[in-house]
Amino acid sequence: MIRLALADDQRLFRKGMAMLLRDMAGAQVVLECANGAELLNALKDTPADIVLLDLQMPVLDGRKTLAHLQKDHPLVKVIILSTHDEEPVIAELMGMGANGYMLKSAEPDEIDTAIRAVAQSGFYLNDTVDRVMLHGLVKKKQVHAAFNTVDPLSEREVEVLRGICKELTTAEIGMQLFISPRTVDFHRNNLLLKTGARNAAGLVVYAMSKGIFVPEAT
Repeated sequence: MIRLALADDQRLFRKGMAMLLRDMAGAQVVLECANGAELLNALKDTPADIVLLDLQMPVLDGRKTLAHLQKDHPLVKVIILSTHDEEPVIAELMGMGANGYMLKSAEPDEIDTAIRAVAQSGFYLNDTVDRVMLHGLVKKKQVHAAFNTVDPLSEREVEVLRGICKELTTAEIGMQLFISPRTVDFHRNNLLLKTGARNAAGLVVYAMSKGIFVPEAT
């Protein structure tokens, strides 16, 4: 059972999200909190596996709450829920240790997918986060090529990996390979698990180190 905690000061959104998550098989909402301070206090008595964390909250906002969680509850995974899609904001939060970043406008199916991915592999990467990781980390050379000894990649996994390296979206990769976006996500998570990469930037570094992808000369 995946124990979920919500922290969002917008009561209507929080209650709606809680109702949505209660219909998710294998998951249970154990905490609903209006701010970060309330969440941190509640976690002392009620453990959670994954926190869905809003950024803009009174008393203690999402950034400060994430920092406290990293220090005091390192095993708790965090998915940021936000209205902001600016690259610097996403890069900052992922760099601070968030396990996923989603917009509040995300479809229920994506939220379900994100929670299960974080519970299973420790992270969830969507197209928005992928682009941020590629633009920010690879170009600044902040990703180091230290990977697991992996099982051989399947032909389909290699095709998906090349699509990621070309900065194609999940939908674009699916259309190119005639597979569904969910199947693309499945292969991408397998790639992350096999290589030990933490994000799309790491996958690009892996692909380049193995000769799977060669950037065009500019």
